[in-house]
Amino acid sequence: MLPHLVLRDKTAADAAVIAEVTIAAFRTLAISNHTEQFIIEALRNAKALIISLVAELDGQVVGHIAFSPVTVSGDTPNWYAIGPVSVLPEYQRQGIGSALITAGLERLKQLNASGCCLVGHPEYYQKFGFKNTDALVLEGIPPEVFFVLSFGASMPHGTVCFHSAFGADGSK
Repeated sequence: MLPHLVLRDKTAADAAVIAEVTIAAFRTLAISNHTEQFIIEALRNAKALIISLVAELDGQVVGHIAFSPVTVSGDTPNWYAIGPVSVLPEYQRQGIGSALITAGLERLKQLNASGCCLVGHPEYYQKFGFKNTDALVLEGIPPEVFFVLSFGASMPHGTVCFHSAFGADGSK
């Protein structure tokens, strides 16, 4: 990891730079709908950002991660979603995203979370313990890109619903 990397809670003053980092991080990603900055804004406005961390290098915000609540059918409490995770392109592949994910997962555990889920690249998230499972599904999402990490001994069964902010597209 980078020696001068600082991870901290976002502040209200970080909103614009988080949007800029997010836009830049997803700009060339073909599988993106390019709505990630609108999702973060909608989560913030709904007060649904349970954890929102920024990564700073030499005082510059170069990364961001958001965690928000999800619902799981069958009355399974305390599950959360990761996303979006953003790192400026010129700082990618240097451990910043990994540091944000690791720190965020530790914070979730401190909040007595039951588990976490996300939609993402299979090659990346497995190293954090995320797995594909047929126990939980996210409708409309291929199972090979939907990952879960249970913090307990058992995996719930049911359908996951992300916060409605994940439908934000900037059209208001």
